[in-house]
Amino acid sequence: MVKRLIAGLVAVMVACGMVAGAQDTDAKLVNGYRPTWWKEAVVYQIYPRSFKDSNGDGIGDLKGITSKLDYVKGLGVDVIWLSPHFDSPNADNGYDIRDYRKVMTEFGTMADFDTMLAEIKKRHMRLIIDLVVNHTSDEHKWFVESRKSKDNPYRDFYIWRSPKDGKEPNNDPSFFSGSAWQMDKVTDQYYLHYFAVKQPDLNWDNPKVRSEVYGLMKFWLDKGVDGFRMDVIPLISKNQEFPDLTPEQLRNYGNAYANGPHMHEYLQEMNREVMSNYDVMTVGEALGISLEQTPLMVGEQRKELNMIFNFDAIRLNRQGAQWKQWALPDMKAIYTKHAEELDKQSWDTVFLSNHDNPRVVSNFGDDSDQYRVASSKLLTTMLLTLRGTPFFYQGDELGMTNYPFEKIGDFDDIEVKNAYKAQVLTGHIPEADYIANLRRTSRDNSRTPMQWDTTANAGFTTGAKPWLAVNPNYTKINATEELKDPASPYRYMATLVKLRRETPAFVYGDYKDLDPANKSVFEYTRTLGSERYLVVLNFSDKAAEFSVPEGMKLGKVVLSNEGEAEGMTLKGWEARIYRF
Repeated sequence: MVKRLIAGLVAVMVACGMVAGAQDTDAKLVNGYRPTWWKEAVVYQIYPRSFKDSNGDGIGDLKGITSKLDYVKGLGVDVIWLSPHFDSPNADNGYDIRDYRKVMTEFGTMADFDTMLAEIKKRHMRLIIDLVVNHTSDEHKWFVESRKSKDNPYRDFYIWRSPKDGKEPNNDPSFFSGSAWQMDKVTDQYYLHYFAVKQPDLNWDNPKVRSEVYGLMKFWLDKGVDGFRMDVIPLISKNQEFPDLTPEQLRNYGNAYANGPHMHEYLQEMNREVMSNYDVMTVGEALGISLEQTPLMVGEQRKELNMIFNFDAIRLNRQGAQWKQWALPDMKAIYTKHAEELDKQSWDTVFLSNHDNPRVVSNFGDDSDQYRVASSKLLTTMLLTLRGTPFFYQGDELGMTNYPFEKIGDFDDIEVKNAYKAQVLTGHIPEADYIANLRRTSRDNSRTPMQWDTTANAGFTTGAKPWLAVNPNYTKINATEELKDPASPYRYMATLVKLRRETPAFVYGDYKDLDPANKSVFEYTRTLGSERYLVVLNFSDKAAEFSVPEGMKLGKVVLSNEGEAEGMTLKGWEARIYRF
């Protein structure tokens, strides 16, 4: 893709005053940025369990993904991010890994993976996979050995502590409810698990652990994968003294766990030992990392990661675990702050969905019958024209919506089930309130199967029962219908991905919010040399006017989610892109 972008960049580089010198490093910069393929890419996340089932067992698999690669390629995306496909007992849907060098039985075989990877490459796309190395499954051979005795060679692969005053070593809570410490009667010590009991945390202070991790990374890179999305990577380094958290820290213990004393040291070692030897893309799930701390992880001179996921925007409508109404000026302030805080050596990501969050159109758009299509397109417009590498989650391109959950039995997520026991069964929260909040916030909303067509189970499986129920609106929202409709969200996204690829200003251009306080309209420019674009987005179902600063003259409408666009009044959920 870099080659395809060069022609468009040449004129811009001249306009920016750049001199073409073969030996001049600065001559390779575009608006101060060093061009790379992963900055120019559009990423599409696949959750294998829910994408496409090829054998009728109700669980998505690798052959199913391979069968739908032309569909993904039709969007014009460059990179597929594959959620964990490794051997796992599935306590946390694959994020508890039993064998890093083996494919999950439900998903297929290593031969199936190799075929899928070859077919992805054949279509000129790349593949990044999940690197889940803060913890393993308790069924991993390392932990099986580690728990046998205190003097086992693998004991120090995990974090073990003796009881303190007959109780847990400290007051660290688990993200999945309860204590982060689990007593193991074999040796009468506790092991640390920041997530599920079956997900013991690795001890990264042990150089043998780090060597094993680097080895498994090389295994997959040598197979031909193009990089990693790194699960909860800021948690790998712990304060081994494990002091009790203060009341203030307990209110946001994710921040307390992140950015441990050796995190940067270990990431730099990982880069030196592994990533620097390959042309890879790395993106960290940056739980607990503030925007101000971001350059320390992604600054090019730091030699750690390419980019990270910052959750300021995607968690805008959360107050802890509770859903709350969000305001557009707050979202705009986040993107402006990113533009101001991150320099030209610190690349950003832009995303509003993934496997851990509700459906984007239900979360930030309007999923009513009247405005679902328009608001889905509007959100796609924003994500593909803001600063940073854009990430989409399967189904975003169709405008898939949240599931109408009614009872606790509708959910699969271990986080939901544990919290139900801790909060509802103990009488702290009424069950009706708990379920109502989950309809808005549960990550199972995004994990329902892909909606391929109007046949039984939305064409996801030929079996009688999928692993998680299909959203009943699949007869109206599905890929087959959208592929036939030139005005569908799928077709709109494909058009916009192509526009981004052909428009360097949307990749490397400067960003400016023109009306920060406006509660309904998001209006911003992307500027690169003489190229200047205006994006206007109406985040409401009411008509809204917009204006341009004095001296600016609107040019041609490049794209609108309403087709024709005239005047200075936007329809409900209308999006427009102008070129000056």
